[in-house]
Amino acid sequence: MRILVSACLLGLCCRYDGQSKRNDRVLALAEKHQLIPVCPEQLGGLPTPRPPAEIQDGRVINNVGQDVTAQYEKGAAEALRLYDLLHCGCALLKARSPSCGAEQVYDGAFSGTLIPGQGITAKLLSQHHITVLSEENDWGSL
Repeated sequence: MRILVSACLLGLCCRYDGQSKRNDRVLALAEKHQLIPVCPEQLGGLPTPRPPAEIQDGRVINNVGQDVTAQYEKGAAEALRLYDLLHCGCALLKARSPSCGAEQVYDGAFSGTLIPGQGITAKLLSQHHITVLSEENDWGSL
């Protein structure tokens, strides 16, 4: 199966801080599956590094007050297009990210507080009936 995977989990330095979140458990999936790296924030045109951003009232605002919702939405649409183009079977995305968070995101106040919710890409994929997992989930039979 092809799995769309947050590129930062594969060790690519594409996070807002220019770092990766390499995850050996995710990388081990390459023994059975084809892993397709994606960074919706970069696909949306944002640079690396970039100011951290959080979802506030349905908009994505970075910590210097800029509204970057359009870039997040563009990146989500491109991730969906990549998923469809390559006939992926599911998506495995970075937990808590304003793009990729599947179950929780930060509260929008840059306080470090988590709330239930999905990032922009995770939400779009879910709306298209795509299974969205995070590195923190039990993946069952993957």
